Amino acid sequence: MLRLASLTSVLALMASASIAEEIKVGVSPGEHAEIMEEVAKVAAPMGLDIDVVEFSDYVIPNQALADGDIEANSFQHVPYLDNQMADRGFDLTVVGNTITTPMGVYSDKVTDLADLEEGARFGIPNDPTNGGRALLVLQQLGLIKLDPAAGLKPTVLDITENPKGLKFQELDAAQLPRSLADLDAALINTNYAIASGLSPKEDSIAMESAENPYVNVIVVRTGDENEPWVQTLVDAYHSDEVKAFIEESYHGTVLTSW
Repeated sequence: MLRLASLTSVLALMASASIAEEIKVGVSPGEHAEIMEEVAKVAAPMGLDIDVVEFSDYVIPNQALADGDIEANSFQHVPYLDNQMADRGFDLTVVGNTITTPMGVYSDKVTDLADLEEGARFGIPNDPTNGGRALLVLQQLGLIKLDPAAGLKPTVLDITENPKGLKFQELDAAQLPRSLADLDAALINTNYAIASGLSPKEDSIAMESAENPYVNVIVVRTGDENEPWVQTLVDAYHSDEVKAFIEESYHGTVLTSW
């Protein structure tokens, strides 16, 4: 009788161990979605079933996480997260670094920044963090100068020198690739460039320096950071398999940051 009870207990433990924990992870299109699909493959044998949920813009994934519609997200860098939490009151926590994706300058009109004409129309993201980042890239590339007091979130009002008289069009980040025909050039986040069929390596005419503060992160609701599935998610992302996938898929245009 005791042996039967012990056998029943063992079978029950085996059954419970075979049931994978399920989570939803929000991502943006492009490399974040592609990489998380690979993470899901690595995580499955580790007992974590990841449902990858794609969002079309940068605003909804944090709201969805705060509302409990997803358990984690992986799409944003720390300055953007900090800005979202300050503006919207989200209580979210970073649990791991992921990748860095330098922004690229794209154009259907010119192949060199030096060929931009006076008063050229230049597209940049309209959210404060990525818009500010775009302006900092243009400063790095020598096209404008900014007031240093603006820090990581300058606006067009912080431009102190603009020799070419560039006219800035502030658009939703996801719309910039589709707007290239109406612009002279645009700074586009790598995920939206890839999602629209642009190759950062082959199609960009200039790139942001790899030395920048915009490391992307995995984020969860505060209070969940010590849940066992969180460490499994991070371990799967930081695996050799995922690192190799990134290096083989993006050839240096997406950089691992762990």
